[in-house]
Amino acid sequence: MIEKTRTLVVIPTYNERENLPLIVARVLRSVPGVDILVVDDNSPDGTGALASALASGHERVHALHREGKEGLGAAYRAGFDWGLEQGFDRLVEMDADGSHRPEELHRLLEALDDSDVVLGSRWTPGGAVENWPLRRIVLSRGGSLYARVALGLPVRDVTGGYRAFRADALRAIDYHAVESQGYCFQIDMLWHAYTAGLRIAEVPITFVERVHGVSKMSSGIVREAIGRVTLWGLRGLPTRMFGARNFAPVVAVPLQSLEAANV
Repeated sequence: MIEKTRTLVVIPTYNERENLPLIVARVLRSVPGVDILVVDDNSPDGTGALASALASGHERVHALHREGKEGLGAAYRAGFDWGLEQGFDRLVEMDADGSHRPEELHRLLEALDDSDVVLGSRWTPGGAVENWPLRRIVLSRGGSLYARVALGLPVRDVTGGYRAFRADALRAIDYHAVESQGYCFQIDMLWHAYTAGLRIAEVPITFVERVHGVSKMSSGIVREAIGRVTLWGLRGLPTRMFGARNFAPVVAVPLQSLEAANV
C-alpha cells in the first residue's frame, strides 16, 4: 500500500490578524490536502488567539505559540521541528501577508517531485512582482545579485521566501545550524542546501505586495544580510577558486511545463 505524501505549510506570524484568515482560507481552497501550521511570536494584536480559533475549527490547521518575537529564522526552525516530529514529508515556507500566492503552491509541489528544494522565484523567466516601488525592486535584485556573486550560487532569486523542502532535505541541511534571521535566513538556508549537494529547482511566481499590515523588513535586517554574505563569501573563496566542486546543478523549471502538468 502506497502512503499518501503529507505536506505542511508553515506560516510565521507577528501582528498579522487582518491577513491570517485570508491566507489560511486561500491555502485550503488552493491545495485542499495540505496542513497549515501558524507559528505566532506572541503578537500583541491577538494574531495568536485567532490562530488558535482557526485551528479549533479545522482539522488541517494548527497553531504553535512562541513566547516572543525572535525573528523569522527562529520561527521557521520551530515550525520545521514541529512538522518533522509530526511526520510530514514536505514542508513549505509561506508569508502570512498574501505576497506568496497560495494559488501557485501547486507549482512548487510539482517541481518537488524531482528536486529536494524548490524556490519560488520572482526573477526567473515567468516570474514577476506586483505593486512594488522601484527601490524595492532594486534592493531585491541587488541583494540576490550580490549573494550570487559572493557565494557562487547559480540561483536567480536568492532571497525569496516562498520555498518547499523534502523532509530529508531539511535534515541534510541541518537547519538548526542556520542562525541567521530575517532577510538573511533565506540566503543561509539556500547556501546550506547548495553546499550539501541537494537538487534545487526554481519555479516562477508572482510576488504581490501586502495590502494589510506593515512589512517586517528593516535596515538592520539588510545590514545583517550584507555582513554575513560578505563573510561567507570571503571564507569560501579559496574553495570556489581552487577546490573540487561536487554541487548539484540548479534547475530552472519553465512556466509552460508547470502549466501543462496542471491541465
